[in-house]
Amino acid sequence: MKWYRKLYIGEKAKKDRFKFIWQVKHRHIVWNGYVITLASNEQNLLDIIQVTELLQPYYKNRELFIVGIAKGYDEALIVAKDIIDEVYQKTGEFNIRQFILNCQKGNMSSS
Repeated sequence: MKWYRKLYIGEKAKKDRFKFIWQVKHRHIVWNGYVITLASNEQNLLDIIQVTELLQPYYKNRELFIVGIAKGYDEALIVAKDIIDEVYQKTGEFNIRQFILNCQKGNMSSS
């Protein structure tokens, strides 16, 4: 599991963000918690995954790149929208993966 160094955080998740991140990293339950990741299918933009789903064996050996966190599905949708909006505003394209990976390497700036 990799984490974006400029993690997008929903308003409700901000209050407990350090605990939220710790719980996800240590495979604990975060009630009503969601992570936004780079899409597992490169044809898509992002995946929204409930944290409790990450406890399933399927995810144990998956290399997820977490770019955002949120409390509640509605907030996860807002965070995903904010990510897409920012990428489009800065690049004029919807290549989320390339933008995020370039920012992670320090080749572009976000926010």
